[in-house]
Amino acid sequence: MKIYTKTGDEGMTSLVGGERVSKTHIRVESYGTIDELNSQIGLLSAYAEEFLPAEDPDVLLLEMIQNHLFVIGSYLATNTEKRELREKAILTPSAVEKLEQAIDRIQETLPPFRAFLLPGGGIAASQAHVCRTVCRRAERIILALNQEVEVEELVRQYVNRLSDYLFILARKLNIASGKEEKKWDITCK
Repeated sequence: MKIYTKTGDEGMTSLVGGERVSKTHIRVESYGTIDELNSQIGLLSAYAEEFLPAEDPDVLLLEMIQNHLFVIGSYLATNTEKRELREKAILTPSAVEKLEQAIDRIQETLPPFRAFLLPGGGIAASQAHVCRTVCRRAERIILALNQEVEVEELVRQYVNRLSDYLFILARKLNIASGKEEKKWDITCK
């Protein structure tokens, strides 16, 4: 299979099913941002493995998240008004439940915080914050797409929960790497 097709040279691309749309179409922007997030999570996973044991549930969950993001990307790349969803493009409620369970599990182990935290700390936690902000951008784009065509509620929930998970994971990674969380100094001038 050739890696280049030249079919996108004029600024058009194909959705699942062959429908051609502009590469600047909000649908393309939505699944492109999910793809960007998936790549950033790949980097996060590599950093996390330096501070967490291979059998840590969050190391394993990051790979599952990457698979879920492929499902979401496939869903977003399908115009369901013109084509039926493929089975591999259907997210299940258990995907959201796994994120909620992970958030609860990690939060039980963390000290409470009473201030806004600056993104950063160790390299793995910093990358988790980068992932969180890309995830929030993906969520905003998906919500904008939802104003044009209905985006399944489960997809919207998953992306929202994922950004919460990435915030909590950043806190866990700072502790695992021995880095102190920095609080927002509201008096700075």
